[in-house]
Amino acid sequence: MDSEMNQESENRGSMWDLDQKLDQPMDEEAGRISNMYREKKFSALLILRFAFQSLGVVYGDLGTSPLYVFYNTFPRGIDKKEDLIGALSLIIYSLTLIPLLKYVFIVCRANDSGQGGTFALYSLLCRHAKVNTIPNQHRTDEELTTYSRTTLPENSFAAKTKGWLEEHAFRKNGLLLLVLVGTCMVIGDGILTPAISVLSAAGGIRVNTPKMSNDIVVLVAVLILVGLFSVQHYGTDKVGWLFAPIVLLWFLLIGGIGIFNIWKYDSGVLRAFSPVYVYRYLKRGGKDRWTSLGGVLLSITGTEALFADLSHFPVLAIQIAFTGIVFPCLLLAYSGQAAYLASNTDHVVNAFYHSIPESIYWPVFIVATLAAIVASQATISATFSIIKQAVALGCFPRVKVVHTSKNFLGQIYIPDINWILMVLCIAVTAGFKNQSQIGNAYGTAVVIVMLATTFLMILIMLLVWRWHWILVLIFTSLSLVVELTYFSAILFKIDQGGWVPLVIAAAFLVVMCVWHYGTVKRYEFEVHSKVSMAWILGLGPSLGLVRVPGIGLVYTELSSGVPHIFSHFITNLPAIHSVVVFVCVKYLPVYTVPEEERFLVKRIGPKNFHIFRCVARYGYKDLHRKDDDFEKKLFDNLFLFVRLESMMEGCSDSDEYSLYGQLTARSRDCLMTNNDNTTLSDVDHTISSGDSIVPIRSPQVNFTVRSSGQASSQTEVDELEFLSSCRDAGVVHILGNTVVRARRDSKFFKKIAIDYIYAFLRKICRQNSVIFNVPHETLLNVGQIFYV
Repeated sequence: MDSEMNQESENRGSMWDLDQKLDQPMDEEAGRISNMYREKKFSALLILRFAFQSLGVVYGDLGTSPLYVFYNTFPRGIDKKEDLIGALSLIIYSLTLIPLLKYVFIVCRANDSGQGGTFALYSLLCRHAKVNTIPNQHRTDEELTTYSRTTLPENSFAAKTKGWLEEHAFRKNGLLLLVLVGTCMVIGDGILTPAISVLSAAGGIRVNTPKMSNDIVVLVAVLILVGLFSVQHYGTDKVGWLFAPIVLLWFLLIGGIGIFNIWKYDSGVLRAFSPVYVYRYLKRGGKDRWTSLGGVLLSITGTEALFADLSHFPVLAIQIAFTGIVFPCLLLAYSGQAAYLASNTDHVVNAFYHSIPESIYWPVFIVATLAAIVASQATISATFSIIKQAVALGCFPRVKVVHTSKNFLGQIYIPDINWILMVLCIAVTAGFKNQSQIGNAYGTAVVIVMLATTFLMILIMLLVWRWHWILVLIFTSLSLVVELTYFSAILFKIDQGGWVPLVIAAAFLVVMCVWHYGTVKRYEFEVHSKVSMAWILGLGPSLGLVRVPGIGLVYTELSSGVPHIFSHFITNLPAIHSVVVFVCVKYLPVYTVPEEERFLVKRIGPKNFHIFRCVARYGYKDLHRKDDDFEKKLFDNLFLFVRLESMMEGCSDSDEYSLYGQLTARSRDCLMTNNDNTTLSDVDHTISSGDSIVPIRSPQVNFTVRSSGQASSQTEVDELEFLSSCRDAGVVHILGNTVVRARRDSKFFKKIAIDYIYAFLRKICRQNSVIFNVPHETLLNVGQIFYV
């Protein structure tokens, strides 16, 4: 086998994989860059500052739950004081088990370099197991500094789990479906959180003016929601600094009011800290007590938003903020309300506002309204973020993404989604007009997201963290006991508003599944119909056409091989550009790709063909911004490739080779400016057969390449001048205007999905020419029909 590979190497030439191994400084630089993306060490003062800032971003939703929990727990009133103590005990231990133990101390550690949410967990799994349903990754992608992964020992339980997951396609699809269900429920949260938070806050107007109609409260809530969604395009960069002080003030107020009410009304409610009262509450049984768990569940709403809004806050800061401020203030707030209701059982509607001392009522009302707006803003931002991740991973139609901040990458605005959320949010608020039914809907969405996260965490613990299966079993058992209990209670409220998130999630799930299915089928068709290199080489350097001056950028989703669009193009047109570059823009399961590692360049065929491939790699948080000159960066990397290839020329006995490399910014500058002798050693040779890449290890080779006074230098100058002249002659962007159709023998549901739903989504989504900011005068669309 080795002799055959060596013989092929001699016949076809070699491909140099410049994997930061040219000299020692590159390794050092790569190490420094890698460290930039690891968990940073912060000073104690900076950690406290992050903990303060996280209050406004992470905990707003969880903090506004006291506005509506007790009313949704006892919508028909409180019969016995023991029921009140039992409900409070359930709230206390739910807050302890789910937000505190599960999320803050365990789930938050599963962040993807600071990014949270279901897609972040899925990205982690895609890097540790081959579960990505679009197989467009290359081995060089694993060498990114942000592509962290661990190697599993053979025959370990984790390795067996990995093999089981990768064995069948339906398991990969099942995992993706679980992620999409969780994502759709988070989108539902983005609709229901503003509705219930703002409506509950606005309900405070009616408490002090009992004669006011409920319609007035709903109208005020709708006006606030319209205003909130209307200003989303401004972003939160200018007012974001206010969020943390508002939420901190809110927590201090509800904690202080709780202490006052415990002291004034009934300190006996503190008995609820004994878990015995949970047992007694559930033991008394009855459908009403079981369904009341749906109201108790609302005390932990916002927990999933806590993880989705994790952003770039250190986990330690999140933990300090929760244990030091959020958790104790929430316990005091719920205990204080219970103490007040123990003496005023008829005030369960708007219990929070009734329990406020009259002297500070209106200031607290104003802070409550502001806190509800902040909580809604955090959930809306989380929805934008998760939609962006879904688009990047091929699970949602391409939509316009606006970057609202020059300082923070994660602050984005999606106009289409914003208006859809606003219409649905107003419809829910005006349609139900009360907290109870919206609360039932909210609880359904929250508990399903929690269940999805639990199942994903099982795989994270096994494959990423490599925990012992007993620890995983303990975590799973405790989580599922609590969450399935709440889920069973929510089932009784499906007809009382719980159907709303199911309908919303079902609509979004159909869109996401059909879009992903169509994307996968289109990719598979392109892979199967790509042109062989033998056919290209058989055409000769002119490709059987007239080569006109200029550069043609052919956009394709293939990261290897010549796309079908190219053969379609040269078959129907008599001319092609002097230089052809196949451009593949692909997203990887990482949150970002460093700028200096974004582009990979490779030559296709002999030099005189002047055909290249450029792969531009992005993470799910990266954005195509209009001020990023994509075309300029592409050509900078192409010219750099030619210089590097010329330096390697003396090392190969044939012109028929490729170079596929990654270099840091410092290493590139060194290579571009170094005029001295460059010594290369311990180089990895790879065989380039057509467009495939097969790495092999060669013995140590020592040689010297001079960058001046040799033929290679002249060749480099000639090709660079040729490329520059072609660029000056004009650049044309060639994009495929593809129409996807189901084959005639396809099943009925496939025809509906592809010919109608997917076709409609393709028409209304953003075109690639807009995403890449391609000028209309340089755009050439090539029409094709794919039958899948």
